[in-house]
Amino acid sequence: MGQTAPVSAVVWTAAGSLLAWLWLLLCQGFFWRTDVRLPSRTEPEVWPSVCVVVPARDEATVLPVALPSLLLQDYPGRAEVFLVDDGSSDGTGDLARELARRHGGLPLTVGSPGEPPAGWTGKLWAVRHGIGLARARGPEYLLLTDADIAHAPDSLRELVAAARCGGYDVVSQMARLRVESVWERLVVPAFVYFFAQLYPFRRIAAAGRTAAAAGGCVLLRAETAERARIPDAIRHAVIDDVALARAVKRGGGRVWLGLAERVDSVRPYPRLHDLWRMVSRSAYAQLRHNPLLLAGTAAGLALVYLVPPVAVLAGLAAGRTSAALLGGAAWLVMAGTYVPMLRYYRQPLSLAPLLPFTAFLYLLMTIDSAVQHYRGRGAAWKGRTYARPDALPDEG
Repeated sequence: MGQTAPVSAVVWTAAGSLLAWLWLLLCQGFFWRTDVRLPSRTEPEVWPSVCVVVPARDEATVLPVALPSLLLQDYPGRAEVFLVDDGSSDGTGDLARELARRHGGLPLTVGSPGEPPAGWTGKLWAVRHGIGLARARGPEYLLLTDADIAHAPDSLRELVAAARCGGYDVVSQMARLRVESVWERLVVPAFVYFFAQLYPFRRIAAAGRTAAAAGGCVLLRAETAERARIPDAIRHAVIDDVALARAVKRGGGRVWLGLAERVDSVRPYPRLHDLWRMVSRSAYAQLRHNPLLLAGTAAGLALVYLVPPVAVLAGLAAGRTSAALLGGAAWLVMAGTYVPMLRYYRQPLSLAPLLPFTAFLYLLMTIDSAVQHYRGRGAAWKGRTYARPDALPDEG
């Protein structure tokens, strides 16, 4: 009797995990599919003007690859690049000017916003300065892109065509992140997979509350930005891309987000420590700094990702076929939903069964994010730390 109760608990928990995976497979916006790419588009008769805003802080290592890809955009309309050097100590601004002299292409303006005032995250303060410079040109669209993002030569025209043809206020592409080191291969595809699970791309384009964008590549209608008071209305946001999309949708705007085909991040994350910082800096902010949401997330991750392999091992050890079969079925569904993302990242499918281990790492990163929050270290961007959101002044 003493052995039956624990085994029965494993069986029921494994059954719950399998049911959860069947629900995720069929009812969570088909998040696991990777075929959401730029929507159907035709080239407009008149190409609207675009200003590209690039916030940059200590980006000298990636700028030689990323910035020329923007300057050399094959765009039929008027376009200009505004790089905002946010207090760099590595000569980012001077390097940008030198790259513009060397490569030519679109006009480049380098600005500097000074230190952000209380209540602003540094990146959004830099974006605000860039948008302010761009407004003098009266653009119809703004392309907000990070300094580590390399664009194919036709990236801008494809984004604009998609926005005009589909009537979208925001068209965003999730740049393909670098996957070269062992840890990048293990963690990066899962990062995008988990993001899509939280914000299914198909639901973002549809009417409804689901809203998200990928901050590395966001084409935003300038009129919409002004109407939604972007970035002022989201100045506290650590996860600024999701906050931007929500602000646009709240104002009645239309948002589209999908996977990129020829927009790539060139920033390396060679060590687990680098990836850990990338995730933990904003993971608890994603949970609105709510300990109950943290507890629920930890329980959910354990049920969905950790229970299946544990049930298989426990079932085999105890000779309980039912526990092993239920856990194995859940593990199989899990791995199957991960296969499309691995294919998108051109990674071996043998990584699919390792998703529970990666999920465990993400659980630890999320808990670490909460620990850092309660230690008062707040969020950070490029070496600058900000106060916890509950400590920021309310500026209306």
